[in-house]
Amino acid sequence: MSATLQDHEFLTRVLALAQRSRDEGHHPFAAMVVAADGTVISQAMNASSSDRTAHAEMNALRLASQQYSPQQLATATLYANAEPCAMCSGGTYWSGVGRVVYAMSEASLLELTGSDPENPTLSLPCRSVFAAGQRPTEVIGPLREDEARAAHKDFWHK
Repeated sequence: MSATLQDHEFLTRVLALAQRSRDEGHHPFAAMVVAADGTVISQAMNASSSDRTAHAEMNALRLASQQYSPQQLATATLYANAEPCAMCSGGTYWSGVGRVVYAMSEASLLELTGSDPENPTLSLPCRSVFAAGQRPTEVIGPLREDEARAAHKDFWHK
C-alpha cells in the first residue's frame, strides 16, 4: 500500500514536532499515534536524555495504550520522523498498533549519527521485527527523507 494524503499531513506534523524536540534540547525525534478516522490519540517527543528508553515512539505508544486496548489500536497508525528502532518496533507490536509510517530510514539516520554514543544504532529494520510477529503490521517508509534530515543537521557528534 502507498502513502495517503493523510499520511503526508501527519508526517508534516511529526517533522515539526521533531524540530521542536531539538529546539527544546532533546534528541530530534517525534511520534504520533493516530486513529483511522484521523483523531490524534497521542503525540510525544524524545526524552531519552533522562531515560534511555524514552524514545518518542515509546512515549506516544505508552500514552495511547493507557487510553485504548490493542484491539482498538489495531487500526491506528504510528507516525515517526525516523524508522522505529528495534525497541520501538517491539513496543508498536505489543501495543497492537497495526500500521507504521515513517520519514527517514534507520540506515539514513546512521549516516547522520555515525558512532555518536547518544544514538548507538541497532541495524535491525522495523520490517524485520514485525515479520517475526504473529500478526501483520503494515509499514510505509521511508518517505520524505531529505525533510527528515533537517532536524538532525549538525546535531550529532560523529
